[in-house]
Order: sequence, then structure tokens, then C-alpha cells
Amino acid sequence: MKDKSIVPTNRERVMRDNDFIVSKTDLSGRITYGNEIFIEFSGYSEAELLGTQHNIIRHPDMPRSAFNLVWDTLKSGREIFAYVKNMSKDGSFYWVFAHITPDFGPKGDIVGYYSVRRCPRRSAIDKIVPVYQQMLAAEKAAGSKDAIAAGTKVLTDLLQSSGMSYEQLVLSL
Repeated sequence: MKDKSIVPTNRERVMRDNDFIVSKTDLSGRITYGNEIFIEFSGYSEAELLGTQHNIIRHPDMPRSAFNLVWDTLKSGREIFAYVKNMSKDGSFYWVFAHITPDFGPKGDIVGYYSVRRCPRRSAIDKIVPVYQQMLAAEKAAGSKDAIAAGTKVLTDLLQSSGMSYEQLVLSL
């Protein structure tokens, strides 16, 4: 469970170019595996992470609608790429470029999810931050009941005006 006493700070931790954060979850998003780099950047011990919801590292600057898009895509059996701002146990943050895929069992059914994250380009972060800020502002203005729809509309409007799909946008950054 996410510790609500953790206060976000302005201290950024930057991944090294050769780092890959790897984690696996079950169908409900509980962590079943995390590599050493994940443990390092999260600030949690392996024991604290295993069996815990992956949102333990969710930064409050991330719009709920962004994660809704991730979950909807994964549940449909498709992979997704995303820029994500995570929060460490000490309140610091780190950005990742995530590639998240469903993990399929021997019968072709989804049995969990697998994520590999690497260091994003600073130019990509600079471009995605204003989008996330707009989505978050729309979510807050709409209130909790309509937050996800409001944040999603911001993203959908951006995609329509740019003539790109979500994947094209993310990969173009």
C-alpha cells in the first residue's frame, strides 16, 4: 500500500544511460519481481516491494487518465510505451521511458504484466510535462468522478490536432 506520508520533493534522480528498470506484476498490479535497479531507484527494499501494488511509486504529478490508458491497452493484450514520473520512498522523483507488455501464459491468456524502463531523453520529458500538467489540471477541475474522462479528453484533443496516434506521439518525442 502506498505510504501517504511520503512528501514529494524537487530532488530528481536521473537514471544512468545503461540502466534498465525491470518489474513484473500479477493481473491486479501487485509486484512479483523487481530487478536491482528498480529497488535502487524506488528506494524500497525487495521485501517492501514484492506483493505491493505497483502504484507504490506513483508520483502525484502523473494524471490518473495516463494510467487508465496504460491499463486499458494492456488488458486488451497490446503493449504500450509511456513516459512516467515515479516517486521514490524518500520523496525524490525519477523519469522513465517505459515499455509495458502483457505476459501471456501457455494458453494465450494474460497472466501478468512486464515492464522495462530506461532513461528517457530530456527533450522528451520537456515535451510531455506540459501535456501531463494539462491532463492533471483537467482532472482536478472535473472532480474525482469525471477526472479520468476529463484528462483523457485533453490527450485525445492533442492527438486529433496533431494527426497522430498515441503511439506515434510517444515515439516521436
